[in-house]
Amino acid sequence: MLLKNATILIVDDDPDVLTAVRLLLKSEVKEIITEKNPENLRHLLAKNSFDAILLDMNFTASINTGNEGFFWLKKIKEWRSDAAVIMITAYGDIDLAIRSLKEGAFDFVVKPWHNEKLLTTIKEAINRKDNLAKGSFSNAASVNGAELLGTSEVMLDIFYKVKKIAPTDANILILGENGTGKELIAKAVHQHSLRADKPFVKVDVGALTESLFESELFGHKKGAFTDARDDRQGLFEAANGGTLFLDEIGNISLHQQSKLLSVLQNREVIRLGTNEPIPINIRLICATNIQLSELANEARFRKDLIYRINTVEIVMPPLRKRGEDIILLANHFIELYSNKYLKAGLELDARAKEKLLNYHYPGNVRELQYAIERAVIMTDGEKLQERDLIFSPIETVAAEEPEHHTNLETLEKNTILRVIEKNSGNISKAAKELGITRTALYRRLSKYDI
Repeated sequence: MLLKNATILIVDDDPDVLTAVRLLLKSEVKEIITEKNPENLRHLLAKNSFDAILLDMNFTASINTGNEGFFWLKKIKEWRSDAAVIMITAYGDIDLAIRSLKEGAFDFVVKPWHNEKLLTTIKEAINRKDNLAKGSFSNAASVNGAELLGTSEVMLDIFYKVKKIAPTDANILILGENGTGKELIAKAVHQHSLRADKPFVKVDVGALTESLFESELFGHKKGAFTDARDDRQGLFEAANGGTLFLDEIGNISLHQQSKLLSVLQNREVIRLGTNEPIPINIRLICATNIQLSELANEARFRKDLIYRINTVEIVMPPLRKRGEDIILLANHFIELYSNKYLKAGLELDARAKEKLLNYHYPGNVRELQYAIERAVIMTDGEKLQERDLIFSPIETVAAEEPEHHTNLETLEKNTILRVIEKNSGNISKAAKELGITRTALYRRLSKYDI
């Protein structure tokens, strides 16, 4: 529906707010109804069909808990479950925002608002209401299409942070286990930012050798080294004006960290083989599966670099801590692969759901996705059953290894140390040579206190 065809209800006890919204929307929408007393909501909803409702969170001047707003939000959803409600308050509190989203609000705006932001939020609410009516979307919250789904409180928290942080240029550090969706969060931040029409460049810096690190990131001039046959732009320059996503940032050496810090401080790069600085304008997002407490060890990571890359941090939860999101994601992957392999109509039976909810997911969302794809390929029935769900033996064996020390474990520890040393500390290459995933290798490093 177009905004100009919409009917909007504003419920707020402040006449100045009602006047301001009326003036803003007068030329934008078909009809505006204002109401000071929320006690009249039931009567208004019985008489009218509203495309969006703006609802204040506090109607008692001396009480700013938001409880009144939550009470009336609950009532609105009881009377009209499909209502698109936008909560408004003068008290910007992330806990209130997360709770309002969890209890059914579409979004949350803080007074005083930016007019364009409020108009955009109303348009998005109307479009989502229309799409839900058409069955175009699931009823899950998302910040990046169908790729990042979740209704758990921890994911609503992350979605809210993404929407609030994205329009800024703050550097972001994304923490979390492998397979939790760190790259998807980085893309979502970029897509919701003012740089969305500019490049999004991803670099797995943990896989870059010492010799390639500067050349790949900063570029080089022809003849700078043996294989430099042409002038080459680095990835910092390629991302100019947009977003640079440095994945596996926790795996780079102290020497590489020093080079990176210099570029971030000076906002310029110098290609290998030249002395000419090139200004850069990028939004930096970094990610690692290493805990922040480990990064804080200066023998491993420079604290001045941590502060530079970590203006805001987002911690991605492991899938095992996301509750019913597991079934939500499983259903999404079932739909995806049912269409891909021409097996429409597949769904989970009760025992399959139970198995999914009880599994610990050492490989997180990535492991769930692969398990569902295998199940869809192998099943011959109309329902996915418990026996169809087979999880990765690599992840399962790694997760269930005994903790007691044996001669075999001593051999394994020595082998890991030798291969890591051979690959100059590059975890990605060491894992590849050992024939295991990086997640499994990190688990062994932790186990043997390496």
